[in-house]
Amino acid sequence: MVDLATEYLGLKLAHPLVPSASPLSKDLDSARRLEDAGAAAIVLPSLFEEKIEAEQQQMERFLFGQGIGYGEADSFHPLPPQILTYQEQYLEHLQRLKSALQIPVIASLNGTSVGGWIEYGKALQDAGADALELNIYHLAADIAESSETVENRYLDIVRELKRQINIPLAVKLSPQFSSPLHFVQRLQQAGADGVALFNRFYQPDIDLETLEVVPKLQLSTPAEALLRVRWTALMYGRVPLSLAVTGGFHQAEDVIKALLAGADVVHLCSVLLAQGVGKLDEIRNELAHWLIEHEYESVAQMKGSVSRQHAIDPGAYERANYIHVLDSYTPAPGVLR
Repeated sequence: MVDLATEYLGLKLAHPLVPSASPLSKDLDSARRLEDAGAAAIVLPSLFEEKIEAEQQQMERFLFGQGIGYGEADSFHPLPPQILTYQEQYLEHLQRLKSALQIPVIASLNGTSVGGWIEYGKALQDAGADALELNIYHLAADIAESSETVENRYLDIVRELKRQINIPLAVKLSPQFSSPLHFVQRLQQAGADGVALFNRFYQPDIDLETLEVVPKLQLSTPAEALLRVRWTALMYGRVPLSLAVTGGFHQAEDVIKALLAGADVVHLCSVLLAQGVGKLDEIRNELAHWLIEHEYESVAQMKGSVSRQHAIDPGAYERANYIHVLDSYTPAPGVLR
């Protein structure tokens, strides 16, 4: 029997397929369906410091500012019975999942201040999270902000948070860093246990009728997976970190390529939303069949075997491949060059 087991952030998993943050893990019933479908672990949607702060400001306005203009109400501040804040609801949900599920539960945190990262990171650990994924969303839109300043922001968060928590910590990275290999090495030195490649920052759109800038949600496509595979192959064996890939993994073929490149786990999201949680079992079975067909005994044996470190032509992951791709293009019949 082929062995699909892998290890991610020190967690021993039955196989590499891990549903990432999505509405599917927002309630207990759907999380159970993921486990029943064969998920090796789950990643929760992020706890947002911005939402906590916005809720606190709203509470202050409506509960403690009600006496403005009405002197007789100045000392009357009744709190609604059994009110649960957004943070309390998130932590209770995490605790329920930990009690009900047998698989590891990885919490996700999106902070805005170093103090917030520490406070809420500790709260997630105390609530039972097996590991913590840092979803650092920072858009460097300030023309005076250098790339070094952006990187130091990440490093400071990792360094300070790692001093306060004991559970494994992964950083979900953007693909837009100028030197990802060097930066990942610095993250490891700061205390990170793993990285997830890469965060899909949703892009705003322009409404041509109203000329308003509007949010737009688009599910990933398989074409996006190749960027993740490439950088995984370049990182494997060069930095002692757990490697996860996320974004564009829809078929068993995509998953197999990521594992050959050196990924420890593959996060699935869009494909489960579009095709249902049953796709998990289908991909897992196809992965096992491919391993048997290609005479691999385990995922551990095949992992990283086509990374830059072990590829037949390591240069194919770098510039040489760029020139080859351009020269290989053939226009469709009847199309003039």
